[in-house]
Amino acid sequence: MSPSDADDISGLGESGDLTTITVDQFFPHPPAKVWRALTEPELIARWMMPGSEDFRLSVGHRYAMTAVPRPNTGFSGTVDVEVLAYEDERMLSVRWADRSPANSADWTITWTLEPEGRGTRLILVHEGFDPDDPAQAMARKIMDGGWRSHVMGALGQVLAEL
Repeated sequence: MSPSDADDISGLGESGDLTTITVDQFFPHPPAKVWRALTEPELIARWMMPGSEDFRLSVGHRYAMTAVPRPNTGFSGTVDVEVLAYEDERMLSVRWADRSPANSADWTITWTLEPEGRGTRLILVHEGFDPDDPAQAMARKIMDGGWRSHVMGALGQVLAEL
């Protein structure tokens, strides 16, 4: 997907809220297919961080994902994840917290699927950034770009291959 496919490419949303990242992306695939890519562990592993293959669609389920540590944001390289809520083919909400107690990152990521024509409007909301914390502001900037360029692109590729 190219940036022109997204309705909100600024990363600030309409409100300019620095505590949240909102990505609004259209995929030319039905909600059931997008839902599969968001919730089937073997598919998630193809577009998300290592460890995501341990995902289970069960409220309270916990697992860990790993990525490259980012000292400039205080990121340890390990994200502890907990499934908070879901509605089949409509919404998935998870909590992400850095495993390191030195990092105050404690975020909620919510994926919302809306049928649109023959496709799906996928809205990602990543909440909980502290704009007064320089490390969190840097994390927000890095993650905003990552969601838009890397993750949505990789998710689109997985959907195209299904």
